[in-house]
Amino acid sequence: MTVAAVQGDSTTPEAYRRALEGRVAQAVITDPPYCLLTRRRKGGDERDKKDRKIERGPLKRFENVREYRDFTRAWLRLALDPRHCSPTAALVVWSNVLGREPIASVAAELGWSVHVGEFVWGKRTREGNSGEELLRVVETALVFSRSPVAVPDLGAPAVPWSVVAGYDDDGEAEKWGNHPSHKPFGVIEPLIRTWSRPGDLVLDPFAGSGSIPAAALKLGRSVACIELENDWSNRVGQRLSVK
Repeated sequence: MTVAAVQGDSTTPEAYRRALEGRVAQAVITDPPYCLLTRRRKGGDERDKKDRKIERGPLKRFENVREYRDFTRAWLRLALDPRHCSPTAALVVWSNVLGREPIASVAAELGWSVHVGEFVWGKRTREGNSGEELLRVVETALVFSRSPVAVPDLGAPAVPWSVVAGYDDDGEAEKWGNHPSHKPFGVIEPLIRTWSRPGDLVLDPFAGSGSIPAAALKLGRSVACIELENDWSNRVGQRLSVK
């Protein structure tokens, strides 16, 4: 299986040329920056970092939802370009609440107009004394396709639409730098198993610490991934080289 992890900007054609090397992806599964807006005071000045809660790792912020939509269009049009992506590919994009509409509208513009569903991560925060668990749902994976997805025959495995897991159930987050968008294997596995097949090439334009490409390799897929931050792209390369 081929591994391609490149440092580059996913809004530029060059990054895809280097990552894909002429190949075409059978699935796009990725975790782009969420629609987090710049925090400003009433007068319009940006809040100092000292006024913010401590943020782990790189977090990109946007002035407004329109800017986020433009950013989404810039990278998604390249990821879904027929030179990079099969027209039958599933598109799976992680998002927060504010990013759902911009992502869905841009996906529809580009031909991925069927919103198949939303995969919900119930993030475990702590265990209660009664045996109950408190879950937060702030992140969902939006699933799109160009044509309606056939309903499985009776007896076929059900399509998973939710999972319960903690931030670092498998210990991989701490091992690879505690990236803010890290997701454990148990969260990524159902998406890769459902929306790609063994041997498929999975494209991830926002690799972060490598959660998605590492899971894809573990499940017998090939991967092509892009990461903007040089430090993190180096970590991804190291992570994907571990057998």
